Amino acid sequence: MRMAIKFLFHAALMLAMPLGAMAGDVPAAAKGSLVIIGGGLKPDNDAVWQRIVALAGGPGARIAVFASAAADPAPVAQAIVDYLKRYGADAFQIPLAVKLADSDYRQAAEDPLLADAVRGAGGVFFSGGDQARITQALVREDGTRSAVLDAVWDVYRRGGVVAGNSAGAAVMSSTMFYAPKTVFATLRGGVTEGQEIAPGLGFIGDDVFVDQHFLVRGRFARMIPAMLKKGYKYGLGIDENTAMVVDPNRRVEIVGSKGALLVDLTRATTDAARAGFNVSNAVISYLDRGDLYDLATHTFTPSSAKAGGKLTARRDLVADPVFSPDILGRGALVELMENLMNNRRSEAIGIATSGRNTPLPELGFQFTLSKTRDSVGYASAAPHSYSILRMRLDIRPLDIGQSLTTQ
Repeated sequence: MRMAIKFLFHAALMLAMPLGAMAGDVPAAAKGSLVIIGGGLKPDNDAVWQRIVALAGGPGARIAVFASAAADPAPVAQAIVDYLKRYGADAFQIPLAVKLADSDYRQAAEDPLLADAVRGAGGVFFSGGDQARITQALVREDGTRSAVLDAVWDVYRRGGVVAGNSAGAAVMSSTMFYAPKTVFATLRGGVTEGQEIAPGLGFIGDDVFVDQHFLVRGRFARMIPAMLKKGYKYGLGIDENTAMVVDPNRRVEIVGSKGALLVDLTRATTDAARAGFNVSNAVISYLDRGDLYDLATHTFTPSSAKAGGKLTARRDLVADPVFSPDILGRGALVELMENLMNNRRSEAIGIATSGRNTPLPELGFQFTLSKTRDSVGYASAAPHSYSILRMRLDIRPLDIGQSLTTQ
């Protein structure tokens, strides 16, 4: 019953609103920043917490904390408030959540006192949980913004920061995953609006799709079907305990523990005559911590640790086959990219199936990574890490009983 109500809500929302209508002509006019966190943010991740506080105005900055996505909002909000205070902010809870006991979230979303409290802050933080609860709490049934959501946008427009962790990251784009199937099931069955995907809040704009828990859960493979469905050319997926900081000029800096994947479908094609999901000529790049990527000019700047570490072809590199039997596994894609970059071979193959604990599926997927003339890598010596740009990715259905080929 709960899921049926949620689907009806988002179906009505989508009928009332075209892609990105929540964002309108903002963020072009916004003076603020976004801190998009891939989930699993640790209390001791100084780089991310300190950046949020700095962007909100520095020590003493007021930051409004929304635990709207959480199953138990009050303690989740209090924990985030405590973390932010530890890093110098004057943080406070906003009691607005579908799951908040003894509270009418529709009434709270229109409360002028709550809206004024948010508007007076230098920053906003959305917790993790279920992103559908965020939009349900903050967006009216006709698809327009509630008074409190308007106040969040005011913070962003005038130069404040909007931060979101996990579910709070998912709402940053105009389309978000809503009630997704597994990654493999998404490859098999695609996405449907109002079910697997639904409108987000659109802070990053209409042209970039955002996802979280990205590389540890193999979610790059679910992002591509969603991007093709909605016509996105660019997607950004952020890994856990890591943030993408987007400044007012749409420059993205990777901050924290790991990195992010940039998916570029500007030249990608699909073959409608072929049974099963397929895509050719997608381009992917792994952006490591400290790297900068400009969404306006689509230019990359490596971190200072990699500035002189551009990788070049060498004759002493190995030429062993580069292969992953589980491309959807934890960190498998980045590992495959790194192995290919350090190999004389030009192609690597990864396989995706429905998993070890299921009967042998009749269909899987083959992922072919290719180095092209545009591919380049950067490496740092200490700590050892890579940035890898512009590898080609092709995905095609694979009959498990057949021999693997690259054709």
